[in-house]
Amino acid sequence: MKVVAFNGSPRKGGNTEQCLDVIGEELKNEGIELEIVQVGSEAIRGCIACYNCLETGSGYCILKDQVNEWIDKMTAADGIILASPVYYGGIAGTMKCFLDRAFLAAGSKLHHKVGASITTLRRSGGLETFQQLNAYLNTMEMVLATSDYWGAVHGLDKGECKLDTEGMEVMAKLGRNIAWILKVIENSKGKIEMPETKPRTMTNFIR
Repeated sequence: MKVVAFNGSPRKGGNTEQCLDVIGEELKNEGIELEIVQVGSEAIRGCIACYNCLETGSGYCILKDQVNEWIDKMTAADGIILASPVYYGGIAGTMKCFLDRAFLAAGSKLHHKVGASITTLRRSGGLETFQQLNAYLNTMEMVLATSDYWGAVHGLDKGECKLDTEGMEVMAKLGRNIAWILKVIENSKGKIEMPETKPRTMTNFIR
């Protein structure tokens, strides 16, 4: 089994990546592979609201950059982790651009996969960013893995996250819980049918 993590930080080897490494060690102990994709250092533009992905049902974004390659990685993975540092109380810009496009285009490809979110922060905005990341997972009928506290770890300079003892413990527990849910789902195959996904009726508040 495999989990792919999308790191919204532009800093290679920074606190966000180090938190993902802790999760990865727990997954490795359970025989599960973790791949980290560095989103934050790439030049990714935002969604242009053309709705081509919805109208054609292609499962891909019409814009030609790394996003479609990353959609393929999400589709192939059993689990998906979204990770971002806090930028002005929210998701880092490049990560937000990626998520808006990828989750709109991928749609049902992500249904019933295991998902989890983490964020790193200097002082505040962690809970808001954590909830924003989880919003993407919630719209895809994904199975959310949790820890025993919110997935927010403090640290500014590289390596400071390691000083947040509780935060590191939360990351490790999250890794173990992701592994457990993945194994539960894997062992249920052929025994319990996945829930049926039906079309969603989209409504507007203005008539």
